[in-house]
Amino acid sequence: MKNTWVVKGLGALVCLAVLVLAGIQAAALDAVPPTPKIPVSTTYGTTTVVDPYQWLEEAALPEVQRWLDAQNVYAEGVLSRYPNRERLAGRVRELSLTSQQRTRPQLAAGQLFYLRETPPEEQPVLVAQPWPNGRERVLVDPNRTKGATAITEFWPSPSGRYVAYGTAEKGTEDTTIHIVDVKTAQALPEILPRAGGGTTPAALAWDSDEKGFVYARLPLRGTVPKAREQFDIVLYHHRLNKPAFTDKLQFGKGLSPVAEYELSSSAGGKLVAALMHAGDGEPKALFMRAGQEWEPLLRTREGIISGAFVGERFLAVATGGAPKGQILAIESGTFRILVPEGDWAMRSVAPIAGGFLVTEVWGPDWRVRHFDNSGKVVRTLALPETGIGITQIASDVRSSAALIAISGWTEPGRWLRYDATTGDLTTIFSVKPAADYSEVVATKIEAVSKDGTRVPVTVLAKRGTLQDGTAPTILNAYGGYGVTVAPSFLGVNLAWIERGGVWAVANIRGGGEYGEGWHQDGRLTRKQNVFDDFNAAAEALIKAKWTTPAKLGIRGGSNGGLLMGAALTQRPDLYRAVVSSVGIYDMLRVELHPNGEFNITEFGSVKDPEQFKALYAYSPLHRVKDSTAYPAVLMLTGENDPRVDAYQSRKMAARLQQASTSSHPVLVLTRRAAGHGVGASFSQRLGDRAASLIFFSRELGLP
Repeated sequence: MKNTWVVKGLGALVCLAVLVLAGIQAAALDAVPPTPKIPVSTTYGTTTVVDPYQWLEEAALPEVQRWLDAQNVYAEGVLSRYPNRERLAGRVRELSLTSQQRTRPQLAAGQLFYLRETPPEEQPVLVAQPWPNGRERVLVDPNRTKGATAITEFWPSPSGRYVAYGTAEKGTEDTTIHIVDVKTAQALPEILPRAGGGTTPAALAWDSDEKGFVYARLPLRGTVPKAREQFDIVLYHHRLNKPAFTDKLQFGKGLSPVAEYELSSSAGGKLVAALMHAGDGEPKALFMRAGQEWEPLLRTREGIISGAFVGERFLAVATGGAPKGQILAIESGTFRILVPEGDWAMRSVAPIAGGFLVTEVWGPDWRVRHFDNSGKVVRTLALPETGIGITQIASDVRSSAALIAISGWTEPGRWLRYDATTGDLTTIFSVKPAADYSEVVATKIEAVSKDGTRVPVTVLAKRGTLQDGTAPTILNAYGGYGVTVAPSFLGVNLAWIERGGVWAVANIRGGGEYGEGWHQDGRLTRKQNVFDDFNAAAEALIKAKWTTPAKLGIRGGSNGGLLMGAALTQRPDLYRAVVSSVGIYDMLRVELHPNGEFNITEFGSVKDPEQFKALYAYSPLHRVKDSTAYPAVLMLTGENDPRVDAYQSRKMAARLQQASTSSHPVLVLTRRAAGHGVGASFSQRLGDRAASLIFFSRELGLP
């Protein structure tokens, strides 16, 4: 791959600075800020590609910062003149002010730990509570930093004496681990930096004696070139009350520069399992530690997607040879099939006294089945058959009661206590919404994709909404990494539906809604299937007379932002407005930046001729055509995003602004002190949600 600067030298940068400065002045006059072109040609095999906006990749350049400021001024100016902006923003805030919310429950030795958010507090706090009905106590409150610091993850010790927790600043996801004593709520002295985040998640598992733990750590800054600081994460061992520089390398050196770990331990901490995958969207290999030695037990060919200890056995959901998943039992260095593949796709397993619980999905529907230790079905839990998703199960092999966390389209979040002996489900916590959602009706329709694949679409509308093609409609989807899109609470989007708008969600390929085959059919050289499914979902909405192209908007983020870019460039006639958050658009250069290298396993590489052909064929930036009437576009991104570099949005916005002949705006808002959305404060989330609905209401004509 060879790069050539077509325009070079100081003269080009001086000219660039003048033009960008003029852009700020132009923005104040409602003109689209001009974006200078400095063409760069790159040759991929026999194909030469010219990129006039590569200079926008260098965020530190003063010219880029001035361009960014000009675009923010322009976007805010356009949005500020939308009718009813303040009223709609006010309604979004009202709907955000639910009662207390609880997330990420974990059980450890009779103690329940979770994050508690009390709107409008900027960040959730870490709470401990004797299970199931004890008094809750706040262990860590990050709100003194006014939303800049977020708790990224937490890990209780086996007896519940300590909790290790990670924090990150201003959306960076650069995790630092701290430890708090549960009894006193006092912090221990250690601070462990570089504990994952962004490109590779944080991971930690306690020792059985609670005097230390193993955790994932990236190279310390200054020990490797800056460009490699997000690679080569390995497992270190830390002893309590010791400084981080004394931590010992324990496992993983040389395995893969793009390794990612998930750690779990048996109930007493005697055994530790590491699920490791080399690249996003890949199956995992299993390693087990007994004492200080790590032993490889299962390779990636087994297709492990998740797992958990049930006593001293490790149970893994494996898709190798069983695309919908089967449960493998690993014990004493051997494994066997405990539960064979069934009709639904398995997603996760959780322990409970005398057996285990398996979460399964089929399209938009979810269920949980209870098995005994021999793998025999005890029962299917009496959960709603449709319209809800399983957000988490908190359980312990020593307890006959488990916590099942669910939410649904009109269900803001509920915790159920499951009694394994009787099968009873009892609500122990529920969020009180800020409005009445009972008039929202869910309707399932089916789209037929280009190759005949049938794709489920859920349509949410106010009772009595007419199917006469007049409803402003927003279609949502994701389609990547095997991520399963579950029914989730509409929340502030009621502000759209209560005014006559339609909200729709498509379960397209690339996800895990029908098992690993559904994922595989939407990755690498088959990625175009994802976009075909989405366009088919849009056409199904039109065919069912919910909406028309003039009233149809689409929305997605991250990999879903790539989906937005592909949809609007492949079918600009099908959509009227697009909101794309932290999206990927330049598929030829994305792998040159840290998280893009982790994504090669999902998207492919330009170094492979067949994969380059597929990438270039759909890469949104390269599919923009001059003199084309594109829909209205709002791009949202964060300057500290560690997962998708904000330059992706800058380049795509500049290209669309230059090419579009429609009168519809192309806007890009770059949030300062923000990242990919992980750990975003209440204010940041509220601002982005309001901006999206305000944009759609203006462009799609919401009453």
